[in-house]
Amino acid sequence: MKTFGSTRALDGIDLQIPQGTVLGLLGPNGAGKTTAVRILSTLLRPDAGRAQVAGVDVLTDPHGVRGKIGLAGQYAAVDANLTGFENLYMIGRLYGMSRRQARSRARVLITRCRLDEAAERTAKTYSGGMRRRLDLAGALVANPEVVMLDEPTTGLDPRGRLDTWEVIAELVADGADVLLTTQYLEEADHLADTIAVIDRGRVIARGTSNELKAQCHTVEVAQSAGLIWLFPLTFVSSAFVPTGNMPAVLKVAAEWNPVTAAADASRELFANTVPATFPPPGGWPGEHSVLYAVLSSVAIIAVFAPLTVVRYRRVARR
Repeated sequence: MKTFGSTRALDGIDLQIPQGTVLGLLGPNGAGKTTAVRILSTLLRPDAGRAQVAGVDVLTDPHGVRGKIGLAGQYAAVDANLTGFENLYMIGRLYGMSRRQARSRARVLITRCRLDEAAERTAKTYSGGMRRRLDLAGALVANPEVVMLDEPTTGLDPRGRLDTWEVIAELVADGADVLLTTQYLEEADHLADTIAVIDRGRVIARGTSNELKAQCHTVEVAQSAGLIWLFPLTFVSSAFVPTGNMPAVLKVAAEWNPVTAAADASRELFANTVPATFPPPGGWPGEHSVLYAVLSSVAIIAVFAPLTVVRYRRVARR
């Protein structure tokens, strides 16, 4: 748990990453993804709760945790005045590697992250995608057991995103545990073995990509079924009664219904022929006013309800 002032950034989340898998932490901006990563990487102390990374307690042994993780944040933390090779060599030396080990590891990662042609260029000449891949390479220098990637493709063009995805996929193939935060559905779908959806500091759904899709499909079907009953009610009502004159509950439903305007337009279209009161004293038309009203409503529903359901289904897939 973590609170900043009156804002609760994390509210009791429970995360587990099986060995050799990718856990995708999916959520919008401000959901608490980065806060979770900062706590797990010992950069931020939680207000309550406990966490372990690779069997090491984050609170009691933060130094031990740092020796087991690699972290790539939202912004590439590279020295712009050093070449790509020099950046990785420097990180290796800071980790205590010998000169020979640091050079060897830097060359391996330069190749893995597809930076061979730019290895001797200064990082300030790199594109955004190249800088991100160099930052990711830096997180891998010490061959960590757990790799934390905080929105590694945010702001990248499609080519840069695909290149980064390939590097992450190769990393997982080597057996690393990966915590990946992202706000992109397709990224979580493509890379993560398990996805935890986080919003306002809470995990609101979790499962594999297929399991979450099945849950969304169930909700979508339920919404569509609800719309089938909602539309006739609001169409029949708003076709003959102004929305402002409806009972409170029905008025709310009618105003929420995005196609009530179509029914209102139909009612206004026949305003010159529709009596002020319904049903009119003498019947409208003739002696079959109720039947005419029902048939008119059915016609409106038959035209607009299917179109609206299709629209809602498209929105649900986004």
